[in-house]
Amino acid sequence: MYLIIGSGLSGIVIAERIANVLKKEVLIIEKRNHIAGNIYDFKDENGIFIHKYGPHAFHTNSKKVWDYLSRFTGWYPYFHKVRAVVDGIEVPLPFNLNSIYKAFPPTLAAKLEAKLIDSFGYNEKIPILKLKEFDDKDLQFLSNYIYEKVFLGYTLKQWGLSPEKLYSSVTARVPVYISRDDRYFQDKYQGIPENGYTAMVENIRDNPLIKIELNTDYKDIKNKLKFEKLIYTGCIDEFFDFKFGELCYRSLNFKPKTYDVEFFQSLAQMNYPENHDYTRVTEYKYFLNTQASATTVSFEYPQKYETGKNDPYYPIPNDDNNNMYIKYKEEAEKLDDVIFVGRLAEYKYYNMDQIIARALEVFETVF
Repeated sequence: MYLIIGSGLSGIVIAERIANVLKKEVLIIEKRNHIAGNIYDFKDENGIFIHKYGPHAFHTNSKKVWDYLSRFTGWYPYFHKVRAVVDGIEVPLPFNLNSIYKAFPPTLAAKLEAKLIDSFGYNEKIPILKLKEFDDKDLQFLSNYIYEKVFLGYTLKQWGLSPEKLYSSVTARVPVYISRDDRYFQDKYQGIPENGYTAMVENIRDNPLIKIELNTDYKDIKNKLKFEKLIYTGCIDEFFDFKFGELCYRSLNFKPKTYDVEFFQSLAQMNYPENHDYTRVTEYKYFLNTQASATTVSFEYPQKYETGKNDPYYPIPNDDNNNMYIKYKEEAEKLDDVIFVGRLAEYKYYNMDQIIARALEVFETVF
């Protein structure tokens, strides 16, 4: 028997491969009362699919990943768009040429557009911290505006740290995009599972060789089970009883609210970098174009992760945390019968498609 801790994407994909390719039994241990990890969704009383743990818009450039998931779901074509409320105006994100014309008078906007295209070319993405280093007074003005109005406040709320104290892999996720393309992602394949993410995960685990125990903490049963190999997708520091200290994660608190109106905002995700304690508001009916007279939104409040009190969402990539993770990784490599896979187990900020690619890679190389 193979034992998997966690029923999120990494665990469920490896379980499917073991059951369908190796024809071996798999037991999945899940601490929560549902499968699918942070992509879990459900229908509310208005028939709207609610993403319990925040918005998940699937996107990938990997045909392999897209084809794999397409065996288990059909797709509703959806291109995620995001705006930020800046000085009371809705501005497209990533900050692009359309954003410039929203934020500035036409003459100034045209001048800034020309400078960006001349300096970097069209359809290019420039990290904001890189743009801040560029020696041109107009581009300095623009970069300072974006940094102060769009980037800094959101980053401080989301991560509890200034951008300079995070690795560039984080800050580069929100670039300045020299384009008129208002889509948040430009990947070749984009969409939402047509019957929701939970249904997709149910289809992935649909094999009698796969058993799942919900509401079960691995720590409570780890000495009672025998297994051929353990696939662990939880926090790596917790697995080793925090012997080198506790790694830092960010957590989130979601406050959903239903309004008796057709729409609450102009698109699925509205960011608030300057105002309020929440970072963004998500209106879920946009994802599958659900027709309903009422609407449900969720206000998202970042917070510090505290073991046992809330859930870890994001590893915080900086030198201190990475150095501690390396010690845990070295311990993990000493174990022949345990495989660590996933955002928490590998202390890495994976997107959905990246974690599926990683799970498939682990199966292909280890099993």
